[in-house]
Amino acid sequence: MIAHDPKRDEAVLVMNEPKPWNDSEERLHQVQERFNAYVSFLLDGEFAEWDPKLAQKRVRIEVRCAHMPDSRGLDLLGQIHDQLAHQEIDVRVIVKKKDETGLTGSTKSNPENPVNPV
Repeated sequence: MIAHDPKRDEAVLVMNEPKPWNDSEERLHQVQERFNAYVSFLLDGEFAEWDPKLAQKRVRIEVRCAHMPDSRGLDLLGQIHDQLAHQEIDVRVIVKKKDETGLTGSTKSNPENPVNPV
């Protein structure tokens, strides 16, 4: 999903991660490959062709997780965050919380460290 955040005037690419993090190389590789595809879309001109006006804005990739990433997942996301910061692409990790009824509630992220969810 690609959207415009009018409050921050940013383009937002949403990466949904519904699967649990299982500490496997395969899972980490899949996430890394998805990021590679998103970044390629942003930097290789495809995004500018798709929406020239939105492509001129700052970009944020939101990783929306249904489950808290494990330690290796957090390490990978931290490395990705640091690398993409050089390209002026912000990365935020959001973990959906469940309330007492078991229904999905609001999402939260830690603004101090966007790859370390609260």
